[in-house]
Amino acid sequence: MIKPRQRNPQSLSQQPSRTVYQWAWVLAVAILMTTLINPSAVAVESDDSDAPLIDFRMRFVPDIGRGNMVVGPEELASQAGLAILQEGGNAIDAAVASGFALAVTLPRAGNIGGGGFMLIHLAEEDRNIFIDYREAAPAAATRNMFLQGDGSVDKQKAYFSHAASGVPGTVAGLIHALENYGSLPLARVIAPAIALAENGFPMTVTLQETINARADRLGRNPAARAVFLSAQGRAVDRNALFKQPALAATLKRIRDGGRDGFYRGKTAQLIAEDMRANSGLITLDDLAAYRAIEREPVTSKFRGYDIVSAPPPSSGGIHVIQMLKLLEPYNLVAMGHNSASYLHRVIESMKLAYADRSKHLGDPDQTRVPMAALIADDYADSRRQLIKDNRATPSSEIQAGDLLSPEGRDTTHYSVADSAGNVVSNTYTLNFSFGSHIVVPGTGILLNNEMDDFAARPGFANAYGLVQGEANAVAPGRRPLSSMTPTIVMKAGSPRLVTGSPGGSLIITAVLQTILNATVFDMDVASASAAPRVHHQWQPDKVYTEQGISPDTLRLLESMGHVIEPTTRTLGRVNSIQLDGPWRYGYSDLRRPGGYVAH
Repeated sequence: MIKPRQRNPQSLSQQPSRTVYQWAWVLAVAILMTTLINPSAVAVESDDSDAPLIDFRMRFVPDIGRGNMVVGPEELASQAGLAILQEGGNAIDAAVASGFALAVTLPRAGNIGGGGFMLIHLAEEDRNIFIDYREAAPAAATRNMFLQGDGSVDKQKAYFSHAASGVPGTVAGLIHALENYGSLPLARVIAPAIALAENGFPMTVTLQETINARADRLGRNPAARAVFLSAQGRAVDRNALFKQPALAATLKRIRDGGRDGFYRGKTAQLIAEDMRANSGLITLDDLAAYRAIEREPVTSKFRGYDIVSAPPPSSGGIHVIQMLKLLEPYNLVAMGHNSASYLHRVIESMKLAYADRSKHLGDPDQTRVPMAALIADDYADSRRQLIKDNRATPSSEIQAGDLLSPEGRDTTHYSVADSAGNVVSNTYTLNFSFGSHIVVPGTGILLNNEMDDFAARPGFANAYGLVQGEANAVAPGRRPLSSMTPTIVMKAGSPRLVTGSPGGSLIITAVLQTILNATVFDMDVASASAAPRVHHQWQPDKVYTEQGISPDTLRLLESMGHVIEPTTRTLGRVNSIQLDGPWRYGYSDLRRPGGYVAH
């Protein structure tokens, strides 16, 4: 079950041979070692007499708080959300505050020029809401707009041009969430983002390194160069104030005008003018027409838990549920966590799901997506027959299933919980790190390059190696297929785990393994988030493996026919909250820098 392992409070009294001073020394050493392993760990305050004790045998230790918590990829934005909660705002208010703040403090992924998905659980109403604010193709988009004369994809145009940008949805999505489910005015929740942009904040090591890594590409766009680079063509010095006055002005227009402060008026005019001057497609009409859409979350049961996740145009929820159903009948615990037998079945289930993704998934408003059929028990039973006990099935032998029923690596995710039991799981993105690396002059807005998430050439891989089909071809107004997977795991009507991850095509498998770790293997949220992961997406036919999986296990997988591709990268970056009554256990995977738990 999803519950942090706890020490028995009577266990100390059952050790009469140790004095209280000896136990104090043991506890002090344990705390010191835990802090060295996991600097985000916090000690339980002395007046919290009913606080559960940490089992210090755990390799990773979550932050523990009561009532309110924000877990995100950057400290200042997480603190902005927590400040809103401490003022009496709810989880939705805090999520909107963090979302706007991340546009300032995490510019490679936080954004107001991109789009995403927000999943909300309202405790009092016992209701789940999914808000789709994914970018949309402009009205002038055409099916073959990224193809060259020889039929190949023009990657420069698809990745780094104004034409690569879909109509941004983030502002519409955050304001829709606030107006319908928040409790505080927009002016209050956007105030931290405005202050951070206008007054600046000290340049951090992580932000400096990410800017410098992209300095060459950012420097090719005059407006981006002016925002992010010094006269020397690098990020400003560490601890120097990083100010973004143009972005502050844009945020103020949103504060004063709400949705129209972005999609109409001066900001919209600046975006449309920059598009016209650089062969972009977004017009004033495209901006004015954009709307966030509420959709029914995709839901299913797994071993006594209710899985609530993202529906299309995300592929994440459907395929997480599909893989859980494929794995459910196996005795996974007996196989052993990350054993060859266990990983073999996880990998094979990934292949089957991603093969289906290539054919069946797209924008549900423009193509028939067989959602119910893909997560049906009988479909899982039939597809499971393709999983052999001791042999990998080559991807060339796996095709998308026949269904009778019609139907960026630098993304960012954060999770929020309030004291009333409301939770938010939000994932949004610019696609690539810093999106298209283009800033709209006078706005401070980085443009997304989400048009690459369409199948520029159906049947061929995109920038993430994902093969996609006709259902995700470029079309006017269509929303591109996404892997973003904000997810809530519930039991007996209450949220137990709020999770999600960045990582482009890696997101779905990162969320899957986090859920398996927490539910099947009873791991605490920290261990569930940081345990070594694998990834397979059908094409290419390779198993990507993180460091930490036994070499013997990898050799056994190779003997079954799996092609192993070890990587030093972290496969996703999960930001999660575990809930147990009033207690909150938060963890941001420390294998990627910058994460922060605010409580």
